[in-house]
Amino acid sequence: MTVKDPPVEVRRSTKRRRTVSADLRDGVVIVSIPAHFTAAQEADWVQRMVTKLLSKHQPLTPTQGGAAPANPGDELLQRAGALSEAYLAGRGQPVSIGWVTNQNSRWASATPARKTIRLSHKLQGMPGWVVDYVILHEMAHLIEPSHNRVFWRLLEAYPRTETAKAFLDGVSFAANHGMAGR
Repeated sequence: MTVKDPPVEVRRSTKRRRTVSADLRDGVVIVSIPAHFTAAQEADWVQRMVTKLLSKHQPLTPTQGGAAPANPGDELLQRAGALSEAYLAGRGQPVSIGWVTNQNSRWASATPARKTIRLSHKLQGMPGWVVDYVILHEMAHLIEPSHNRVFWRLLEAYPRTETAKAFLDGVSFAANHGMAGR
């Protein structure tokens, strides 16, 4: 681990026999291990799980030049804040937003109770206006969890909503029909 990595909390469980898990909660990596693990096993598994977990939260490559922010999530938070101000009257701002590699069947997800947003790494490299739509879509979920009339009204202010939805539908169609990369 480096100085930039989040703190780690190890939780030993007598109910666990073989499984190890890691989760990022409020900026702390929680590693759950079986209570019978030795100190060496603990150290080995903590390193493996922290590395695996942090690799899922890939930093955003700067799109407009200049130095990368000190915290990789800062750029996404700033982007979300600007979108919130421009299209949602300052509402729906997440407390954390980041790239993940484990979103294979959706473009992003939000957890309204925690005010967090996870973006699929598959969005990286797509046009900025498409990524902006996905961020806005997830921020709208922080305000209204359902895809109801209230939810869709929140997105009406963004001028490229329908175009972005069509773009993502086209990408999904191509990928599902073996046309990706042609």
